[in-house]
Amino acid sequence: MPALYDKLGIKFQYPENWTLDEGEALDGELSVSVYSPGGAFWSVMVHPLSQVPQELVDTALQTMRQVYDELDAEAVEETIGDVELVGCDINFYCLDLTNTAVVRSGYTPRATLLIFWQADDRELSSVEHVFRAITISLLDQVD
Repeated sequence: MPALYDKLGIKFQYPENWTLDEGEALDGELSVSVYSPGGAFWSVMVHPLSQVPQELVDTALQTMRQVYDELDAEAVEETIGDVELVGCDINFYCLDLTNTAVVRSGYTPRATLLIFWQADDRELSSVEHVFRAITISLLDQVD
């Protein structure tokens, strides 16, 4: 049975054996993350409606470029539920492992959301469908 997160004006389901981290939310940041047992993670950050989704994506990509010397990024647009998302798919090396990160952002009636997930490619095939399910559960519950 999935666990349910229902705070910060957002709701989403996630696997009950994953670890929920509200540390940033407790520090005043409007974000929450869930971690798989293998270390992959999914995060959502809640921003005011005045934030432009593409600018949030650009900032996330710029931050990743500062941390990782070489990375490939491909722009992506998709719609989940009624939410149009912009973003990018990022591939990079970390600790001699290839990694994939996915960044998506879009407007909801109450906020602009930035969704970020990351896994090394050994774990990606087993968690990517879970990341997508968490994202769908989040975006299907916006009003």
